[in-house]
Amino acid sequence: MQSRQWKTWVALLLALLLALGAYVAAGPYMTIRAIRHAVQAQDTGELAEQVDFPALRASLKAQLIDEIVRNAGPEVQANAFGAVALTMATGLVNGVVDGMVNPGGLSAVMEGRRLWLNAGDSFSRPPVDAQGNPTPQATPPEPLHDAVMRYESASRFTATIHDDHGKPIVFVLRRTGLRWRLADIRLPLHDAPPSR
Repeated sequence: MQSRQWKTWVALLLALLLALGAYVAAGPYMTIRAIRHAVQAQDTGELAEQVDFPALRASLKAQLIDEIVRNAGPEVQANAFGAVALTMATGLVNGVVDGMVNPGGLSAVMEGRRLWLNAGDSFSRPPVDAQGNPTPQATPPEPLHDAVMRYESASRFTATIHDDHGKPIVFVLRRTGLRWRLADIRLPLHDAPPSR
């Protein structure tokens, strides 16, 4: 009788562990689905639940500042006036990041638009053509459409899309406990064509 109870408890424990493992494994997919839904529904509250905004802002600022310094080159960095110009340029990064790290900005980046070159801040801002005129859309674009998803580790998951120049944008989800959140976006800055 005790042997049967012991087997029942072991079976229940195994079932619970399997269910917990399945939930954790499905977590990033559920988070991406929730992000898609929040962006399409323009639900800023739900999006805030799925995105670690402080971590995302810090990562994007570091990437953009690094790109500015790389493009400036050592000659500009060594020059006193160049150093002042770099300091001012890195100050502009805050505005660009604020334009990206909001619901409208994330929506545009998730659709593959190069928002870091032309930041916007609204869900309702329509895409524009080369002349700046709004382009008609039959159906709203789907964020992270056709993303290639994979685990990088037990606590890191990526979803990769390609921007309008065919360069990869990698969305990084990180797990804290059982919760997955978008915490980083790796931009293809070094491969970006020069702006005109």
